[in-house]
Amino acid sequence: MLRFSKNPVVQFLAAGFVVLVIVVIVTVQLSRHAANEEAINDARDTTKLLAESVAEPAIPRGLVSGNVGAADRFDRITAPRLVVGNVKRIKIWTRSGNIVYSDQGQLIGDKFALGEDERAVLANGGTDAEISDLTKRENRFESGNEGLLEVYTRIFSPEGQPLLFEAYYSLDAIAKNRQHIYDAFQPIALGGLLILVAVTTPMLWALTRRLERSSRDRERLLVAAADASESERRRIARDLHDRVVQDLAGTAFALSATMRDPGTAPVTAERLEPMAGSLRTSLRSLRSLLVEIYPPDLGVEGLGAALADLVAPTATVGMVATVDVVGVDEASEESIRLVWRVAQEAVRNAIRHSDAKHLTVRVRTVGDTLCLDVTDDGIGIGRRWDGEDRERDADRDSGGLGLRSMRDLIREAGGRIDVQSSPGEGTTVHLEVKR
Repeated sequence: MLRFSKNPVVQFLAAGFVVLVIVVIVTVQLSRHAANEEAINDARDTTKLLAESVAEPAIPRGLVSGNVGAADRFDRITAPRLVVGNVKRIKIWTRSGNIVYSDQGQLIGDKFALGEDERAVLANGGTDAEISDLTKRENRFESGNEGLLEVYTRIFSPEGQPLLFEAYYSLDAIAKNRQHIYDAFQPIALGGLLILVAVTTPMLWALTRRLERSSRDRERLLVAAADASESERRRIARDLHDRVVQDLAGTAFALSATMRDPGTAPVTAERLEPMAGSLRTSLRSLRSLLVEIYPPDLGVEGLGAALADLVAPTATVGMVATVDVVGVDEASEESIRLVWRVAQEAVRNAIRHSDAKHLTVRVRTVGDTLCLDVTDDGIGIGRRWDGEDRERDADRDSGGLGLRSMRDLIREAGGRIDVQSSPGEGTTVHLEVKR
């Protein structure tokens, strides 16, 4: 399975590359469109210049009425200044569709219907451009061309009649002009993007290094705080065990000895019995509290003994607990400790919330997997949580918020946790972790 680097710089460069490719594609398309529009606009400007500065001042009287001499004179004097550069053909039309002049003399005098766009330009002025339809009869002499762009604008005859001035341009020439404009756009657009990436990458690298240093500093502080907390818990547990627990144990033994002493009056012994029982219960609770404050040394005492101490408080709530540990001798210390922590949370939840009569803690080895099952016959939580990010409406208290908080530890250890429960049928916490 493909996994991406967690390094922010690598992620930024990868994302930046994708964005750059997208921007380049979009920029190329927009640049081509802009270049095409600019090339057509150049053709429009050229047509307007030729029409108003060259053709219109030179139109002789009589050209509109079809005077042959006027047409010859206009062609001889003006045509060389009109068919220049990329201009391939010139036509001048009347409003009725008559061609009163063309550099292709055979078209003069022909009549064709003007299109809606041409009539609009004759009426309102301005310029317009479109690809020529070379199949039309008016363009029969252009059949040898691969493609033409026709641009038309309005001029006036000496008699004051509006005329349509039309110039034809080779599409190849337009394409070359477009490419020239496009080539001028590209360094600006792509160069700016490359400069942006080149400037931001070192800045991001420096920021990432700073964040990594801050993260390491925070981690060191957290480790130091955890060590201090561990040391403080160890000290509290040691003080309670060496002082309070020993004093309570001594007092409990003394009360038991006093009750059994023949010299103790029966009434006194009867009064001491509930006191001794209460003291023994408090002693068990205190020992369980010591286990929660500071976990036992599992390597020395063994997982079975530690779990037995863990379930000891069940007696105070009327719950019968059973511990069964099999085949854990070759399990790693990390796996044993993880099993202990999950069992601790599961047993705590069962005691506090399950209202169960029986509790079973079972640890066994299946192949290379260490399995833990904590099962109670309590009221259940009516929901199921599979230990993943999706939490299937697990009850916040009974479902084990503490168990969900340990999911990252379980994942890092390559394990899996599953909590199954039904109303009135109890709850089972199942953990699997590599041995």
